[in-house]
Amino acid sequence: MDTKFGDRLMYIGGEFVASDSGEWMESVNPATAEVHGRVPAGTVTDIDRAVRAGAAAQIEWAQRSVFERGELLRKLADAIVARADEVVELEAADTGNTIASLSNDITLAKNYLMMMAGLGIEMKGESVPASSGNIHFTMREPYGVVGRIVPFNHPFLFAAAHLAAPLIAGNAVVLKSPDQSPLSASVMAEICHEVLPPGIVNIVHGQGIVAGDAIVRHPLVHRIGFTGSVPTGLAIQRAAAETSVKHLSLELGGKNPFIAFPDCDPEEIATAAVNGMNFNWSGQSCGSTSRLMLHESLYDDVVERVVAKISAIKLGDPLDHSSGMGPVNSAGHYKHVMSFIESSEKDGATLLTGGKRPEGVQFEKGYWLEPTVYGDVTMDMRVGREEVFGPILSIFKWSDTDEVIAMANGLDLGLTAAVWTNELDTAMDAVRRLDSGLVWINGYGRHYMGTGFSGWKNSGLGREECLEEVLSYTRSKSVHIVL
Repeated sequence: MDTKFGDRLMYIGGEFVASDSGEWMESVNPATAEVHGRVPAGTVTDIDRAVRAGAAAQIEWAQRSVFERGELLRKLADAIVARADEVVELEAADTGNTIASLSNDITLAKNYLMMMAGLGIEMKGESVPASSGNIHFTMREPYGVVGRIVPFNHPFLFAAAHLAAPLIAGNAVVLKSPDQSPLSASVMAEICHEVLPPGIVNIVHGQGIVAGDAIVRHPLVHRIGFTGSVPTGLAIQRAAAETSVKHLSLELGGKNPFIAFPDCDPEEIATAAVNGMNFNWSGQSCGSTSRLMLHESLYDDVVERVVAKISAIKLGDPLDHSSGMGPVNSAGHYKHVMSFIESSEKDGATLLTGGKRPEGVQFEKGYWLEPTVYGDVTMDMRVGREEVFGPILSIFKWSDTDEVIAMANGLDLGLTAAVWTNELDTAMDAVRRLDSGLVWINGYGRHYMGTGFSGWKNSGLGREECLEEVLSYTRSKSVHIVL
């Protein structure tokens, strides 16, 4: 057993504490399947303690000016950068994400905090000429205590970045780490302890069905932000509705189309399609363009290039800077991903590369799968219509624009899409017809802060990475001065 990272505590009311039950959850290194750390298994009592600590601290926090709160967010960003080396090493070991990619998560977290710190002054109300001789205006106020539930694919990035909007708006936060990769949240707790007043941020651990559910159902939590799977998002909606009226943000799954028109260069398409799959995260990214839709004139040429590029990806220790892909995150998720290998064979998809555990002693333990490509995929195949959230790319062939748009829109998901063509009219026609919250034209993957990120249909609710996110953590109050 590798216990390198030891026992990490929860952070409640400015103190580092164990669970009320005294029970612990083990965190497993996905590259070796060995336990390498533990966190407390939070209970309903622990969550109540965290929420009430947040409620007590939030009153003073909301009375501070947005400039004071913004300055502390900037200090939080600087403190994160100061511990970047520690964070990326821990995160690579705990998630299986490659360490060479994780430094960008630190940069994104810093930029997110800096952006939100500056947006505080934009939380404006309105003056309305609703009657003659009187004064009518609106003002924005925080919710109080906000719940944030973080996913396993970018746990530190999401923990750090998604504190920003609630905090600048004057809320306190109870943040729950992911069940599978909880360790880096302990570093975030230490940074918050260093920079922020006690109780403003409370970081808890625990199983989603216990600790997460307790946050969602708590009567003092009226604003919740969640990033994760569609089934869990639906469960959160149900649980919240059983308790009280709550405002939810849900950033959920995607089965995202990458549509290549016949005027494209095959090499550019192949390179972009492979990069868009985020194999450095083992494909575990909601925005991965996992449905590559090639015009029939491009199909053979692009498929050959895609297979060559993906076959060349170097699997290896996530802590090795030369590794291009690590393992799948956990035993449970590995089982889910491998179920697509079985169903694809039965459905008649053509395995072009991958589909098995890589060879070698270092891959005998852990949750390893070669980067995998299936060709001749159709919409009636499970691998063509369900989110894998793993290193499996599905390739479709099309001949008619109406046909490919129908395929792209033919799911209950609509997070991202990519359209590749040299014709602006063709690109904009596709953009207008695609049911996706974000569309890249001749691009993939990158988020542009300030423009907003959100899913359509079952891919989500609410916009993030923009002013709208800040405003969503406030409530509007109308004031009438009768003169």
